[in-house]
Amino acid sequence: MKVLTEELDPVLVAWLRFVGYFSILLPLAIWRTGWRAFAPPRPQLQVLRGVMLAIGNVAFIMGVQHIAFGNAIAILYIYPFLMIIFAPIFLGEKVAASAWFGVVGGFTGVLLVMRPDPFGLDAHAMMIVLSGVMVSMQMMINRKLGVAVDPIVMSMWGGMAASISLIPFLPAVWVPPLHWPLGMLALLAVISALAQTLMIMALARATAGSLAPFTYSEIVSGICLGLIMFGTWPDPLAWAGMIFIISSGVMVARAQGQLVLRRREKM
Repeated sequence: MKVLTEELDPVLVAWLRFVGYFSILLPLAIWRTGWRAFAPPRPQLQVLRGVMLAIGNVAFIMGVQHIAFGNAIAILYIYPFLMIIFAPIFLGEKVAASAWFGVVGGFTGVLLVMRPDPFGLDAHAMMIVLSGVMVSMQMMINRKLGVAVDPIVMSMWGGMAASISLIPFLPAVWVPPLHWPLGMLALLAVISALAQTLMIMALARATAGSLAPFTYSEIVSGICLGLIMFGTWPDPLAWAGMIFIISSGVMVARAQGQLVLRRREKM
């Protein structure tokens, strides 16, 4: 997505991404569930999730245009800590006392990466923060939907709703298809379809605590890709922030996982 913004506007990149992976998942969703794919449980939540996908994706692309890729991924990982804050409010979930220490550590790590100027916040970094807020809300909607919706159907609806919600903004950013880098866009669509579906399947089958170490590998891969593709490398403070984010995130996930297990044992 960062590379594509050299030729296309972020809104157009996001729209083509969602149209692409919706097109890939549509026949799979129909094959798995038939025409019931168009009448899933709680369609309003499905649409809301798709709109949040669109907002979060456009915000991330706008931010990552001007921020080192590894740093952008690290800032994005504000979302697990936001989930801990939002979960009692929106889901009525209890939060383990030790998880709050992880939340403080996680936000400290994000601030070390961002290093905001109190007299002038970096608008691009704030775009990544907005993307993290959208991801946290999507994750909570995933929990609301639970295992009632087929993961491919859920991903398909996300792509469809996101695509439709971005249509009003296309006239201002449209570029004729002759100028589209079709190979890279096709690769983006395939990766997006796989990533969305596999994440939903993982969350439906495993605890957050067991998934956390794998999830945070995205920061490591983001650093590597930033070095290979853009020649960027985190400075010492950013490294310290990333260590805070990863260790705090794993601590929060483990604490919440143990809380769930204790609750189940009492039942």
